[in-house]
Amino acid sequence: MKLSVFTVVTPDLTPEELGAAAKEAGIDGIEWRFKETPAEFKDEQPSFWRRNLCSIDPSASDEELERFARIASDNGLQTISVTPYLQAGDIEATERVLQVAQKLGAKVIRVGVPGYDRSVNYNELFDKEVRYLEAVEPLAKQYGIKCLVETHHNTIIASASAALRLVSRFNPEHIGVLFDPGNMVHEGYENFRMGMEMLGPYLAHVHIKNTGWKKSEVREDGSQGWTSYWEPNLEGIVNWKQVLSDLKAVGYDGYLGVEDFSGKYASKELLKQYAEEVRAILASI
Repeated sequence: MKLSVFTVVTPDLTPEELGAAAKEAGIDGIEWRFKETPAEFKDEQPSFWRRNLCSIDPSASDEELERFARIASDNGLQTISVTPYLQAGDIEATERVLQVAQKLGAKVIRVGVPGYDRSVNYNELFDKEVRYLEAVEPLAKQYGIKCLVETHHNTIIASASAALRLVSRFNPEHIGVLFDPGNMVHEGYENFRMGMEMLGPYLAHVHIKNTGWKKSEVREDGSQGWTSYWEPNLEGIVNWKQVLSDLKAVGYDGYLGVEDFSGKYASKELLKQYAEEVRAILASI
């Protein structure tokens, strides 16, 4: 297994700084965040989801895209993914991401999945996503880039089994699953090894982060409320040594992308800490 970084977690680094820091940390690949910065955020301090300096703007020209290709090449890094925040059903935007990914030599992109908040029936949302992926699959084949849906809380595929129900009608050469145990602690937990076994050939990429739970306010009915929050990779509920052992057992040999939102480490320190921790676990198993 190799290591990558999703640049959402290095918001204060320029792409050039990220490339050099990833190389120094011994990381193998980059997942470029693909998102514009709205004008109202441009004077803010850098942050994961608002003013992220380490992102590709969707309107970037070919000349601007060459900058990102050059950064990866100059630092001996593979561009693994172009990772956007797509809406399910937006085929035009999806094809734009595929075009950029192809130019950068990426192997995968992340595609949209409907959120779930009780306001729309799950079955309606599921059918909408199936129609979307039916349009995405031939594009994935055309561009030679696999399109991934991510196990993510507050969506219709919070769990591995829910993701499998969605993708099982498609060719795993073109449609796959980004397996994210940290998300599945918020919502969607199943035995992680069982989920990997269920997904089989659809298991295409893995994100590494972690989550905790703590007591919050007492609810109106007097019962105890709980809330989830981000933890550093080795300090949350996910037992990463077990998960990496399980990945090895099912034959996964792809990338492990760091996505630590805990805020415990500065960006460069985060990359070094991540690489040291995960390589030590991989060596022990």
